[in-house]
Amino acid sequence: MQALINAQGSGFIKSGEITLVISNNPEAYALERAKNANIKTEVVNKKECSTQAEFESKLIEALEENKTDLIVLAGFMCILSENFTSKYADRIINVHPSLIPSFCGKGFYGLRVHQAALDYGVKVTGATVHFVNEIPDGGKIILQKAVYIEDGDTPEILQKRVMEEAEWKILPEAVEKVCKESL
Repeated sequence: MQALINAQGSGFIKSGEITLVISNNPEAYALERAKNANIKTEVVNKKECSTQAEFESKLIEALEENKTDLIVLAGFMCILSENFTSKYADRIINVHPSLIPSFCGKGFYGLRVHQAALDYGVKVTGATVHFVNEIPDGGKIILQKAVYIEDGDTPEILQKRVMEEAEWKILPEAVEKVCKESL
């Protein structure tokens, strides 16, 4: 979230504007970051919804109320249904902490991704920004950036380096690219 806020503030993101931050977690620090940048926030807590459809209906209501053109899933840890993703086809992007198609899909999130890369013994990992569809991490790739694995890496060390060297760079770049090309 902060990388996007910084990119907007510096003028790097010039073809779009962050107008709303929604979290499913009322304790998410992204909400505080947004408030500090005078960006509207909203919480749609999945635990307070009886069904996936109710949760997604509340998300859609907030998005439509704010005339949202592009949805960026950065740290949003809920899988969205085909009904939701098809409504916003090619208008939802996500950042994933590996070079898709490696270490992605259902169950691959957070430190699990980095642990899997280390367990497999790959020498290069990285991050991918992709469009979101009904298949977890299955949408068309927008940008990727490689990060080398170093001797002594732990999942935590690797996670930090992938964020700093890849995710925080390519996510703002992808947002600008998508906004400029399609919105």
